[in-house]
Amino acid sequence: MSNLRSYALVVLLVVGAFVLGQLYTKNTFLEKQLQEVKAGASGIAAGVQNPSLNQPVVPTPPKDVKVTVKDSDPIKGDPKAKVTIVEYSDFQCPFCGRFHTQTYPQLEKEYISTGKVKFVYKHLAFLGKESNDAANASLCAREQNKFWEYHDKLFASQSGENQGGFSLDNLKKFAADLGLNTSQFSSCLDANKYNAEVLADAAEANANGFNSTPSFAIGKQSLIGAQPYDQFKTIIEAELKK
Repeated sequence: MSNLRSYALVVLLVVGAFVLGQLYTKNTFLEKQLQEVKAGASGIAAGVQNPSLNQPVVPTPPKDVKVTVKDSDPIKGDPKAKVTIVEYSDFQCPFCGRFHTQTYPQLEKEYISTGKVKFVYKHLAFLGKESNDAANASLCAREQNKFWEYHDKLFASQSGENQGGFSLDNLKKFAADLGLNTSQFSSCLDANKYNAEVLADAAEANANGFNSTPSFAIGKQSLIGAQPYDQFKTIIEAELKK
């Protein structure tokens, strides 16, 4: 009888240890998952994807930025404005689209159209072939003084990443819709005429520590992600007072 009780006690101890081990393993796994979810949720405005969760995360912004604005860069506003905003963007990026529909109109009304800020668009086309083709297409439209019209058309036509929305045929159709010389535009696009410029923009972005879209240089300060208008306003006002 004593042996039977001892055997039963051993079995209970083994089962108990197994159950505790399972609970510990599950708890550790859940804690790790919770930490990852919190990390992803904290950066919803940023526009960079966390590969493990497919959720946005906030990249570490660079401490200082230095960009070069060329006469050929697409610019809105007074070229002599005190403050310069440079955006690095991808036409397929949904967060870039959000910025241009929600925040940019306020910036244009309050600062760009009033001559306080000049706004410069540069390319960080990193989401695939259609991003690169769209960037080239926008610069082909620039040849005919239609960059901003084409820029708006691209953002209004977003339909998922590399799903055919920015196929070469569609990019050419957009040009026709905007009344561009389609023969000139098609020749430019087919030749990837401005690919070197697109790559140079991306290299400048990377040199400043920008690896997500949209990223902004406001004067020498950086701002990452499709941030609300007030975030831009705070930095702009500080720059205007310098």
